[in-house]
Amino acid sequence: MKSDSPFYENTLKALKQSELFGGLKETVIQDMLLMFRRQTWLRKSIVMQPEQTVKEFFVIISGRVKVTRVNPDTGKEFILFLLGPGDGFDVISLLNSKEHNVSFVAMDDLETLSAPFTTVHDWIERHPEFNKAFLPYLGKQIRLISNLAFDLALYDTSTRLMKLFLQHTVQSNPRPRLNLINDLSNEELACMIGSVRVVVSRHVQELKKEGIITARRGHLEVKELHTLVEKIEEHLALKDKR
Repeated sequence: MKSDSPFYENTLKALKQSELFGGLKETVIQDMLLMFRRQTWLRKSIVMQPEQTVKEFFVIISGRVKVTRVNPDTGKEFILFLLGPGDGFDVISLLNSKEHNVSFVAMDDLETLSAPFTTVHDWIERHPEFNKAFLPYLGKQIRLISNLAFDLALYDTSTRLMKLFLQHTVQSNPRPRLNLINDLSNEELACMIGSVRVVVSRHVQELKKEGIITARRGHLEVKELHTLVEKIEEHLALKDKR
């Protein structure tokens, strides 16, 4: 992307605010932008299938992407995690150049930057300071998968749902807000915690009755963060006693 592009300033601003690129000098980010091209995708578009994960690296400028796997026999979907502005994908394939058995699907109208793996590898070699942000970012994604496997193996659906809400809660004024998952349907929430819609719907209603969350018109918010944390701790304590 060239500096005279009408999208340049907005893209530069988004990267400066990202976890992956925000710590870099502006000149380094500008060098990267010269090698990336802008792409857009409509909501629900498949950005990458597994066989495409070895070709290009993407950085999200606006919109969200879900990283998902689907059982070919049942069609049941499982969402590993969500990515938002500033996130990059596919990090795993970028590292080992092997096909990653996941799909990346746009949850909103999506704006991205993309470049071939060879270009990104060359850029990383020329800018080793990028690794100071890249390695912790990679560790964060690995930790997300590890925690997900741990939760699926050890905790019930109610606990997994509450932990999902807590994971995506961001401190802000005047109250905490849910990030990335605030407008998801109960079906989509179920896909993120390995459950089904009817079970998640029941637990959502219970949390609403207790005043812990609000859920109306396709919008979720955590109303009582402290109470949510206490309830999770109670569930974990009961699990430990069994």
